[in-house]
Amino acid sequence: MEILFIGVNWLAVGVSTILCFILGGFWYSPKLFGVKWAEGVGVPTGPGTKQPIGALLMQFVATLLLAWIMSVAHNNGAYPTAVLIVITAACLVMAANMFAKHDNDSTIIEGAFVIVMALIMSVCNYLF
Repeated sequence: MEILFIGVNWLAVGVSTILCFILGGFWYSPKLFGVKWAEGVGVPTGPGTKQPIGALLMQFVATLLLAWIMSVAHNNGAYPTAVLIVITAACLVMAANMFAKHDNDSTIIEGAFVIVMALIMSVCNYLF
């Protein structure tokens, strides 16, 4: 259990969590992939559409946990394990989309986002 806390770069965890959460706002906005993603998963968009607070909270927690895992991996020289974890998470997200019968575009958009988040987290661990 100690390995989960010793030497964790909490600055990198915090900064990368916030950066990735902000990126998610842009990633799923109409300016990038939001329209295509929303069509593919059947989420209504447009004026008056409210964001699901529970989903946003869960996304924030999952982003924080992934940033924590990436920091543990960085500080313990376990990047191959981190890569495996990230690929697994992306595949699970994509499989859930396929089970829900979401289209291929939205499935790829969501899986790619997990990988991009992990790249940002890796960079933050090297920079801070």
